Amino acid sequence: MPNYIRAFIPGGTFFFTVTLLERRRRLLVDHVDLLRKAFDDARRRRPFSIDAIVILPDHLHCIWTLPKGDADFSARWHDIKSRFSAGIPKEELLSQRRLSKGERGIWQRRFWEHAIRDERDLERHVDYIHYNPVKHGYARSPAEWPYSSFQRFVRAGIYAPDWGGTDEVREIGME
Repeated sequence: MPNYIRAFIPGGTFFFTVTLLERRRRLLVDHVDLLRKAFDDARRRRPFSIDAIVILPDHLHCIWTLPKGDADFSARWHDIKSRFSAGIPKEELLSQRRLSKGERGIWQRRFWEHAIRDERDLERHVDYIHYNPVKHGYARSPAEWPYSSFQRFVRAGIYAPDWGGTDEVREIGME
């Protein structure tokens, strides 16, 4: 069994990618209100701030900052995934392993996490999040995609309303 090493940094800021098990499904946008409620419920029980987020049909990216002295993002993700899954009709195909463990077949078991190192790293990841709907062909500009924190960044004066919708932004990557 793999030994996953997580970056446990109390009060840290982290970038996450969380993905559906079946990438062809559109559950996250089809049930976006349920996903928002799962996030809200998790934040009430174990506070954290959502610094940036984008929800796509089959995966999401976000940046969280945890409270001082707290490094347990895994329990928060478990809570969010569980609550979201509980509200989805049971239509997915289940493997024998998932059946034996009493699991749903909604989410990939794990998630990608990256500890944000500095201000430049944060900026790159925020740009990546907001440009992601364009990258995947869901929108011509970040402003067109309704399931992200992009508009909040525009209101705060961080982005121009047309950011990412011109030839100036080719491909935002995170080397």
